[in-house]
Amino acid sequence: MDLTVWRTFVTVCRLGSLSAAAAELHHTQSAVSRQIAGLERQLGVSLMERHARGVRPTPAGEVFRRHALATLNEADRAVRAVRDGAVSRPLTVGATPSLAAGIVPEAIRALLEHARAVRWSLLPGLSPDLHQRVIAGDLDLAVVTDAPPGLPQDPRVERRFLGLDEMVVALPLGHPQAGRGPVHMRTLAEQTWVEDNDGSAALLRQHAARAGVSARIDLAAADLLGKLALVATGHAIALIPGVLTRALRADVTTVSLVDPPTRGVYTITPHRDPHPTVPLLLDRLATAFAAAGPTDS
Repeated sequence: MDLTVWRTFVTVCRLGSLSAAAAELHHTQSAVSRQIAGLERQLGVSLMERHARGVRPTPAGEVFRRHALATLNEADRAVRAVRDGAVSRPLTVGATPSLAAGIVPEAIRALLEHARAVRWSLLPGLSPDLHQRVIAGDLDLAVVTDAPPGLPQDPRVERRFLGLDEMVVALPLGHPQAGRGPVHMRTLAEQTWVEDNDGSAALLRQHAARAGVSARIDLAAADLLGKLALVATGHAIALIPGVLTRALRADVTTVSLVDPPTRGVYTITPHRDPHPTVPLLLDRLATAFAAAGPTDS
């Protein structure tokens, strides 16, 4: 349907007069009448009725007026967005909790310095869930890791390697090993450990096994914040990503490990319909990750 005719109809409804609408729209009254009549034929219903002081919409006309007005308003917003040079499509980014705590927000800040009109959101999650959300079209980009269970080879997404993240051990302030690193896993074998997800627990067990010991994972936390709270209050120590170090709470410190476990950090993006800001964000993510600490590519 022609939105020009819709605009004519909405204007007539607002002014209650064919002649007043014609004057505002710079049409003749007969042209306005023809547009309304053509719209009624197209819809198969009467949209206008006359009364002593002009015209008003019929019940069907009032229903159409509300929907037409909403459509016209949205069309006007679309035109303004294009003319203003704004990226009207929101950017939706996913990231694992540790990456969402520092690296990704830093990269988005750098992105916004060059693309201020971008609307964006950041959704934390675990790598397998983020991978599925990229495939489903819920995310324009996700920053994930290959920590167990690893990342699948999926032709529906494009994967870009950012670097290796060395895991460190989070300790409460005053712990005997604080400031003594790097320490060997055997030194920490009898400590109580807390974990919040299977991937991190698997990395810890693998590292302990290489050292010929086992890790006592006696506590479980619902998420990364809960894990760090148990460390801060002295209940346990924890294996955490090195990229998280700069974003730690003040009552938690870290110690490095001898031959630490690592995890690869990647971005994944859909092959189809990429968000226009994704190339710039990928560059900013690479810069932010490189600045976060030592990596081994």
